[in-house]
Parts: sequence; structure tokens; C-alpha cells
Amino acid sequence: MKKGTIERPKLVVFCCNWCSYAGADNAGVSKMDIKPYFRIIRTMCSSRVEPDTVLEAFKKGAWGVLILGCHPGDCHYKNGNYKALRRTLLLKRVLEDMGYEKERLTIDWVSASEGERFASVVNSTIEKMIELGPPKNA
Repeated sequence: MKKGTIERPKLVVFCCNWCSYAGADNAGVSKMDIKPYFRIIRTMCSSRVEPDTVLEAFKKGAWGVLILGCHPGDCHYKNGNYKALRRTLLLKRVLEDMGYEKERLTIDWVSASEGERFASVVNSTIEKMIELGPPKNA
């Protein structure tokens, strides 16, 4: 980092196509106040977010990763969000073994009509990343 520059958090947000991506769109159309330190990667289902993809995000400088899916019981692929939840809980352990704080990986649920919730979850996750600072492994 160059002297005098301010380091900003980098959050990667994986959004399922059917609910959370539409929730992000709802937040944008409603012009909700969301901090600009995130990038969305659209997936068909939260269960399609592979562990190696999450690890690659950290390797490339992400301060945190947020996986957003349909609410439990509302997944368009029946139980994809339950699979994503199980995988995320295991991946948190792997990240801790690698020296990352487990709070750097989060999973949550946002429906298409919940633009306000999308904004709230993203903003609170960014605030958490600011509090933690850049990963020591980065």
C-alpha cells in the first residue's frame, strides 16, 4: 500500500439468482444507502458457491465473503440453502486453521422483496470487516 492511502474493505457477496440477487436489485432501484465496498457475484443457488471459490476470494485480497441465499424452506432448488449453510460452517473451521477470523465468512438469507434487508446485511458485514481490519494473511 502506498504511503498516505487509506485501505478500504473488500467484500465479495455471492447472491443466489432467485432471491438475494433480486433483493440487491430491489435495494438499488429503491436507492438505499449501501457502502460501496462490495462486489456481487451472481450464482444460480447459494449451494453453488464452492469452497475453493471462497478461498480464492481471500487469496485475491477479499477482507470478507458474504453468501446470500433464499430463506430456509424457500430455495428454488429445494434444499440448496441448507447445503450452503453446512458447507459454510465447515469452511469457517478451515479458515480459522488458515489464520483467518471465522467472522470473515458469513451466510445469510435475503428474499427478492427484501431490498432493505439486503442493504442492512451488506452494511453490517462491511462494518464488521472495518472493525477487523485487513486479514493478516493478505
